[in-house]
Amino acid sequence: MSTSDSNSPDHEPTGAGAGVAQQIRDISEVPAVEVITTGAVHLMSAAAVKVGLADDPHAEDLKDLDEARKLITALAGLVTAAAPEIGSQHAGPLRDGLRSLQLAFREASLIPDEPGKGPGEKFTGPVN
Repeated sequence: MSTSDSNSPDHEPTGAGAGVAQQIRDISEVPAVEVITTGAVHLMSAAAVKVGLADDPHAEDLKDLDEARKLITALAGLVTAAAPEIGSQHAGPLRDGLRSLQLAFREASLIPDEPGKGPGEKFTGPVN
């Protein structure tokens, strides 16, 4: 290996490597609570669209309850697991949004799930 190798620790990365290095530095500055809540909001938004709550004249065409179930369950797992770490000021609104999605899913379903069997209810308990 030559001393001019751009991958050696004595040299700053160039080109695409510099961009990746900057992205790593940028993400290292983001607090964990922000990463967690951002991920939860993305899941929440996608689930809302799949439940048919999109603010769109074609919202019904976008509805996909099978996909919504998966997203809501993932959201419930994330919110439940993260709540002790992110504190009630962040977890509370996420729980409220999750519950609203679970209720919207129940309302949109032609055949309602048994109590405790709806999306995410294995993490949250039955939602009424």
